[in-house]
Amino acid sequence: MQGCLSKFIQRQKRRFCASLVRTYREISSASVDELWQKVVDLTDVSWHPMLKSTNVPYGLVPKPGLIFQAMTRFWPIPIRIFVERVNPKQMLSIRVLAIPGIEERVIYQVESTVCGTYLSYSVTLRGWLSPLIWSLSRPYVDKVARSLVEATEKAALSPGKKKSLNDSCFDF
Repeated sequence: MQGCLSKFIQRQKRRFCASLVRTYREISSASVDELWQKVVDLTDVSWHPMLKSTNVPYGLVPKPGLIFQAMTRFWPIPIRIFVERVNPKQMLSIRVLAIPGIEERVIYQVESTVCGTYLSYSVTLRGWLSPLIWSLSRPYVDKVARSLVEATEKAALSPGKKKSLNDSCFDF
């Protein structure tokens, strides 16, 4: 009888924990500086398909340990965002703390290549709610990297500065 009771207690201590990881890569004709400025401008999230606004003061540069709030486009509940790591002009790592049972880690990486600038956007969801949240947010998460690149290129392509990706790749 005691053996059955200890097995039951051990089963109750186990928790279901899932982890989902997805990485998106986009190439841009914008420079590393232009793309990096768009990534670290936490006040302007107009390009983001899920975020509506943040409470970050204009001009604040993200540093590790910074915690700020953002409002989503879908529900009026503020979420907290924690900046984990910042490598200038290379990487920005943040954690999104929305609801108990889910933890989201987002990493933006910017890399210069011969053909342009690569933007890598990685999302990791952990917690027992991650399958449900992933199924609801995946269509929007799929658009984040492309939206960021398009917003940066739109800002960079002023009338006197038109340059296409094909013009910059393998120009001899």
